[in-house]
Amino acid sequence: MLGLLTAPLLAPTLAVADDAPPAAEPVGGAELAGSGIAVDTSAEVPPLPAELTAKSWIVADAETGEVFAAHAAHRPLPPASTLKMLFADTVLPQLARDAEYLAEPEHFTELGPGSSAVGVADGHTYTVEDLWLGAFLASGNDAVYALTAMNGGKEATVAEMNERAAELQAYDTHVVNPDGYDADGQLSSAYDLTLIARAGLQHDDFREYAATASADFPGEGEGEDRETYEIQNTNRLLVGAPGLDPYPGLAGVKNGYTSAAGYTFTGVAERGDRVLLVTVMDPADDDNLAVYREAAALLDWGFAAADTARPVGELVPPVSELPADHQAEPEPEPAGMAGDDGKNAEAAAAGATGPEEEPAVASGLLVATVTAGALAVLALGAYVFHRRHPLPLPRPARRRRDGDPD
Repeated sequence: MLGLLTAPLLAPTLAVADDAPPAAEPVGGAELAGSGIAVDTSAEVPPLPAELTAKSWIVADAETGEVFAAHAAHRPLPPASTLKMLFADTVLPQLARDAEYLAEPEHFTELGPGSSAVGVADGHTYTVEDLWLGAFLASGNDAVYALTAMNGGKEATVAEMNERAAELQAYDTHVVNPDGYDADGQLSSAYDLTLIARAGLQHDDFREYAATASADFPGEGEGEDRETYEIQNTNRLLVGAPGLDPYPGLAGVKNGYTSAAGYTFTGVAERGDRVLLVTVMDPADDDNLAVYREAAALLDWGFAAADTARPVGELVPPVSELPADHQAEPEPEPAGMAGDDGKNAEAAAAGATGPEEEPAVASGLLVATVTAGALAVLALGAYVFHRRHPLPLPRPARRRRDGDPD
């Protein structure tokens, strides 16, 4: 039997959501309405982890789009730097990887105080690849604004991101700035961030950047004398941290933190024949590793339960992939405000230059790719993933801007 469970979870019994669902069925199915926990409570389904404190979370199959469990999946919340997934999904296909960018001071006037930064320096040149590594690994808001300048500026980029969110049916999402820094009205949801991650993972470069553990970033100097320094991915389920091991099979996607959002995280992991997506938003514990621990617990549950749990909803396909008679009008923008004084305090984790190290890519993992079209016969276009492409091989490190490494 399907049930809506409310925390704390003591046994797989039927309960009722603690608030009434909205009049219209939410995107992804009626079971995802309200602020309760939606999960199959059949006896053969393992119980959910007992200690889940996040305001919102979701576990879904990245291949079929089936949602196996969720809590307040559509609750609009500040997304922090998980919003960079939407920025990348929107902008990454428009900029050539080897295109060059010259940093100019006017491109960074709207950076929020205390923003995480990778170290983009005025008057220096960077490739688009450099900037995406800075945005994904160090969560550098300066790298985001550099790419935004290349994409026509903040206003145009924000408009494109909102259009892209609507195309993905991510109707809980409203973008105010491209980097996820706290702003009035900037919101998303666990459901939407999972949709966005799924869409982004269709891009080869997106998958590669999200799975890269460390890389060299250009520093001071010019030409052959230009130095580099190492940046490390701030996704702790990918690279680990004291007291937290890397999660087996994890291949991205993005973490975030601001004072208004708390800690946020979306991840993708593969085990056997199953690829799962999980999003966790704002655990009650202010430990910076709590979001990863709860995400790991939900992934463990998802891999254990996926073969027996009846889905409680689905990740919907983009509007353009729906049959014409199923294309709905966009839902209204979410109400509510994010905090207006938060600081994006994600660590940029820039270390000293190492001796010709290659960018580290999480090894032994497979990440799914998505077919270009959706299949209407499967949940009105649910994506079908193909495990044909392993994560990219490491690229040679760039110790110098001209020529090969020494």
